[in-house]
Amino acid sequence: MIKLTSFQASNADPVCRAIVDHIAQQLDIQIMFVNDISYSERHRQFDAGEISGGWICGLPYVQKVDTQQAKLDLLGAPVMQKPRYRNQPVYYSDVVVHRESSFYTFADLQGASWAFNEVGSQSGYNITRYHLANLGFTSGYFSQAIPSGAHQTSLNMVLDKKVDASAIDSTVLETEVILHPEISRDLRIVERLGPSPMPPWVISKAVHEDIRDAIKETILSMHLIPIGQAILAGGQIKRIAQVYDQDYDLIRQMTQVAASVTL
Repeated sequence: MIKLTSFQASNADPVCRAIVDHIAQQLDIQIMFVNDISYSERHRQFDAGEISGGWICGLPYVQKVDTQQAKLDLLGAPVMQKPRYRNQPVYYSDVVVHRESSFYTFADLQGASWAFNEVGSQSGYNITRYHLANLGFTSGYFSQAIPSGAHQTSLNMVLDKKVDASAIDSTVLETEVILHPEISRDLRIVERLGPSPMPPWVISKAVHEDIRDAIKETILSMHLIPIGQAILAGGQIKRIAQVYDQDYDLIRQMTQVAASVTL
């Protein structure tokens, strides 16, 4: 039994499960999608080899490969449908505020309150620190920076006016707007950070090479068959593209620049 999981926001679970089920059906192998445990437990089981792979954020991917010397194969990374992604496996971090606020630019947010999902996130934490470093700030830009635990929680904190702003993964925000169209009238995007390399699907090299290759071929060719197209469209995904470790060097560079910044 191969176990795969998602380290993405929970609103991506339906498409993740559908992709995993598709792989299992196409290859006639037993694969389980694990999403009924905490994210910390997912990471623990992943690092212990109990979970073999899944859809992981780019920051923990490079951390696991570079720091833990994890032996991982890259299966591919989604290319989203919207034109702003330019048919590339990238995404943005949309800095959102409440529409009734007086904030219209990132510069307006100096001294404001901020929410971020977690320190292990490229989209919510690392790229914000990278942006501040490029602006010449190493600390104290925000009056407070609150870890929320999830992008959707950060988003709700902005909508409820509990904080002034947050950087939300653009794919998460787009899905939330589809699920809850009414929130768009209460939000304003004041900055788009990025692009960042898209979170990749990965699998442990402990899985037999033939199976890894078959899974990779299946996931990269989903957009070529109607059932695969339908599954991907459910997550606003155009296709899953082949990616390489060097594609994530940008995150490594951002992390180095961001190292001096404290939110």
